[in-house]
Amino acid sequence: MTAPERAAGSPLVEVENLTVRFIGRDLDICVVNGVSFTLDRGSSMCILGESGSGKSVTLRALMRLFPPTARLQGAIRVDGVDVLALEENRLRQIRGGLISMIFQEPMTALDPVFTIGQQIAETLVYHEGISFRAADARALQLLELVQVPSARRRLEAYPHELSGGLRQRAMIALALACKPKLLLADEPTTALDATVQIQILLLLRELQRELGMATIFVTHDLGVACEVADKIAVMYAGKFVETGSVEQVIDHPRHPYTQGLMNSTIHADMRGVALDPIPGAPPDLTDLPAGCPFAPRCAAAREPCLAVQPELAVLEGGQQARCLQYAPGPAFSEAALLKAS
Repeated sequence: MTAPERAAGSPLVEVENLTVRFIGRDLDICVVNGVSFTLDRGSSMCILGESGSGKSVTLRALMRLFPPTARLQGAIRVDGVDVLALEENRLRQIRGGLISMIFQEPMTALDPVFTIGQQIAETLVYHEGISFRAADARALQLLELVQVPSARRRLEAYPHELSGGLRQRAMIALALACKPKLLLADEPTTALDATVQIQILLLLRELQRELGMATIFVTHDLGVACEVADKIAVMYAGKFVETGSVEQVIDHPRHPYTQGLMNSTIHADMRGVALDPIPGAPPDLTDLPAGCPFAPRCAAAREPCLAVQPELAVLEGGQQARCLQYAPGPAFSEAALLKAS
């Protein structure tokens, strides 16, 4: 398939049965277990879930940002590039070029001994081969694009001299420097106050539309998901347990875990109303239960849920949910239990 045909007829991102394991002397833990999804060009996807569910690991897998102890299996293709087959030299070329990432905490992601302008310019020189003079001019344009006030003065500032909001904007400018086709954002507003969060989210959505990028956000904040996403994937214990459009997942959640997340969320009109939190805690990934990993916390769980691992069931409108109540046939029958044993 030629590049124009690929651009017109296939998704930008294709992930098939992705598994990520971390292996150490006394450790063998599967953090992501069989994740599959596609993302079209110019679209936005949000991965939602509690801390420890595997969201950030899934995001980093798209750029292979792991130590040697990590083992990746499955398939990851971005714009036709087989990411898992690339050697290190080629990986460095697509990081920041084809794929770029906004990290959760810019203070630790930015280099403290170089100015903001130097860090942006270095990226441009490496990926595009332009002169440092031209790169400095582009860096100024990028800071202005992300609405950094007094942008020329901020070029000479070090990360510690900027506020949290300005550091995050500088991080976004750095991520956008080489016009990536895929932008990854790992909880980009977690460390910011509510007012700055809204500004950053609106800015990212505007830039996505203006530049035609596909974006994948990782968050545990339903408000962020509603603001930036076209579709949502809910993650639990290393698997997607529900996927669908924003309207489907937020307005009509089908998986008990997603329903629990909705019930645990504070809304503006909830003064005096008690929350209905999900009981218990996320499972230990080193010792997952035999059946559905959410079953010990699920009010709707039945005996088969403790023995049968459900598959993603396709529901109306393409929405998917990984729950036995949607499995075809007698999912809660004795036959299902025998099949799992």
